[in-house]
Amino acid sequence: NLETPAVPEIRKQITINIKTAVIVASVIAVGFLAFYSKGLFIAATVNGSIISRLSVILELEKASGKATLSSIITQKLINDEAGKKGVAVSNDEINAEIKKVEEQIMAQGGTLSQALASQGMTQEEFRKQVVIQKELEKILADKIQITATEIDQYVIDNKITIPAGEEASYKKQVEEQLQQQKLSSEAKTLVDSLKSQAKINYFVNY
Repeated sequence: NLETPAVPEIRKQITINIKTAVIVASVIAVGFLAFYSKGLFIAATVNGSIISRLSVILELEKASGKATLSSIITQKLINDEAGKKGVAVSNDEINAEIKKVEEQIMAQGGTLSQALASQGMTQEEFRKQVVIQKELEKILADKIQITATEIDQYVIDNKITIPAGEEASYKKQVEEQLQQQKLSSEAKTLVDSLKSQAKINYFVNY
């Protein structure tokens, strides 16, 4: 019975200790996040003055916000159209296309990393572009076929001399070039059509 009055005090002390521990842990966590995630809010400091990421973003929006937004909208429309048509692009297809581009650049004495850096593009951004291209190729497959007659006519019109024994290689290159031209033209027509049919609301004017 003599120990009974002390129980509430013990419970009170335990509660206080728990609260103190929670507060200390919260302070430590906030400090940790503030230190390691400051890049989320601060772009740089100059002589102690802070340059916020928001100010950088606003400047970028002034410079290229309209073009960037238009590009994102276009990608969204193409992705949606691919979904409607049941078009899917596998990782194997993406990797094969990236490897093909990489080999073409290496044949010219460069590297893919250098080429992307010169364009200010990351590997992830490049991969997204490859996905969009492959989606367009599949959506427009029936409109970008190249006939043997078109290839022969191109060779004649451009007065291309094909070395003996290399006919297949040269004609393959011509086919790919003509296909890219058709893809570019048909893709513009498709995107214009999708934009005219889509309900797009703009909340920012650039």
